[in-house]
Amino acid sequence: MAARKSFALRIDSRTLEAMQRWAKDDLRSLNAQIEFMLREALQQSGRLRSGDMKDTEK
Repeated sequence: MAARKSFALRIDSRTLEAMQRWAKDDLRSLNAQIEFMLREALQQSGRLRSGDMKDTEK
């Protein structure tokens, strides 16, 4: 599995609440939802190839 690193995230309350609802709808933790969204955005922008993060996917 790829090494994981932690960091503090500052986020406004409305965005956090929306992310929590979305995570709940998708049966994910908030952290997993944020990681999923970041990976998707990186892949769509061409900054991350789909196979680059295979070890971290559930």
